[in-house]
This record gives sequence, C-alpha cells and structure tokens, in this order.
Amino acid sequence: MTRSLADELHTVLITGATDGLGRATAILLAQEGFQVFAAGRNPQKRAALEQFAEEHKLPLETIELDVTSDASAVGAVAEIERRAAGIDVLINNAGIAIVAPVEEIALEDLRRQFETNFIAAVRMAQCVLPGMRERRRGRIVNMSSIAAKVSNPLMGAYSASKGALEAISDAMRLELAQFGIPVVLIEPGFIPTNMGQASAALSSRYVQNASASPYGRTYAGFLQMWKKVVHRARSRPEDCARVILNAIRAESPRTRYLVTSEAKVSNAMRRLLPDRYMDRLTLRMLGMGNESEAPMPSVESQVEELVRPQS
Repeated sequence: MTRSLADELHTVLITGATDGLGRATAILLAQEGFQVFAAGRNPQKRAALEQFAEEHKLPLETIELDVTSDASAVGAVAEIERRAAGIDVLINNAGIAIVAPVEEIALEDLRRQFETNFIAAVRMAQCVLPGMRERRRGRIVNMSSIAAKVSNPLMGAYSASKGALEAISDAMRLELAQFGIPVVLIEPGFIPTNMGQASAALSSRYVQNASASPYGRTYAGFLQMWKKVVHRARSRPEDCARVILNAIRAESPRTRYLVTSEAKVSNAMRRLLPDRYMDRLTLRMLGMGNESEAPMPSVESQVEELVRPQS
C-alpha cells in the first residue's frame, strides 16, 4: 500500500502545550501515536503533564520553551532534533490576550501581544522549516481565532495579532507549496480554558481603572457580553484538538478550520453583512445601541465572576 505524505508525519512540537487547547492537543496526538514534544515555560505544569503521560504510557515529553526568546526557540528545536529524527509538525499554539481600548493600551503591551501571538509563530517556523524543506515533508499549524475576522471593542490588539498571523500564514502557504509543506490555520471561537484568568491578569491595569476611563461604559458592556459568551459555550478543548488531528492527518488539508458553532456563525455574518450593520449589532450586544435600556452592571461587579477557573 502506498504511504501518503500525511502518514509520514510522526514528531510534533506544540507551543503553549501545558494548558488549555495545547495540552488537550498534546494528549490526543500522543494517544493517537504521534511523538509529542509539549513546550511551555511553567515547570509545575510541565511536570504535571509529564506525570500524566507517564501514568498513561503516552509518547509525550515536555520541553522548556519561551517562544518570545530567540535563544530559547533555537535551543528547544535543537534539543528535539537531538532526541528525534526531526520535527514533522509545528503547532503554534502559544498566545495571550490583553483587553484594553486602542487609545489606552500601552505600546509595550501592544508589542507584547504581537511578540507572543505573531512574531513567536514566525520565529518557531523559521527554526523548523530548514529541516522540513530538506526532508520535503512537514506541516505548520497556526492557532488563529475567529477574532481575526470579527474584531470587538477592547479586543483590537488581540484581533490585530491574529489577523497578522493569518496574513503571514497565507503568504507562507504559497511560499512552501513548492516544498510540499502545507500551512493550516485553526480558527476557534470561545472555548473555556484558563486563558481567561491569564488575560485578566495581563489586563488588570486597564480593567481595574475602567470606571475612571472614558471607555467605562464599553468595559461594562463588553464584560456583560462576555459573560453571556462564557455561559453559552459548549465546546471543549478536546473538540479543538480533534480538529487539529484531522488537519494533520489530511492528505490535502484545508487552509482554514473553523471550530465551534459561534465561530461558524460569526464568520458567515462577517462575509454576508455590511460593516455598518455588524457595528450596530455589536453595539446593541454591548448595551450601547439604545440609550433607554437599563444601565449595565458595574465593571467591578462582573470581573470576579469572569476570571474564576473553568471547571
């Protein structure tokens, strides 16, 4: 039987793999027989994942990696190539979200947002692509978001970083076609993970002062809307992991995979509806479309509920 190129993909490097979507993906791929290197910065989370892999006899190892550091990225890839024959699949999953109005976000935080969500993905691709090109096989999977297509108030920095990731992924896909290396984008909607807690910590300097901000009403409306999104969420990290598995196994993968019904609906609305209609709809969801509506709960009364760990 002729083996397909997808059958030859064995070794996987996943960034941001010790929590949330990355952890779920690392476990599923290891369960499916891939040799997985789960990268992350937190030693406690790496140790917990290693223990899980050992207890379940999974082909999964963890590796220390700070995706914002050139030296860390080069060192981690060199260490994996020493332990394995080479990296066949790179999953750029590491990401952060900083919530703030464009007028108020500190440029250092804007740079931090882009450094983690965009530049780090390019950095990691540059580290693994020479080996993939030499072997004439490989796959790059970039974790984007429906936020790349539908940008909400306070999420401009996050959406911009994911939009940039999508644009450069499109260019990479064309550049790497001659070497038989597909580039895939995963576009989830909201999936409950501990990223909300991390985002709250990164955004605390803005949210804690929201009541004094000229955008206080926007903060309150956004948090109220986000509470509804969290309440309605039905997808789990394992659902996204299965989509990634399908993208890796596909002989000819799609360029984009939408994950969650929310992402599919939002994508369709963005394609079909005029911008002005989308603007009005979003403002209405924020409670800012009708001055006669009841006042929004205060920012302070909503933050604690939103940042509780997901069960």
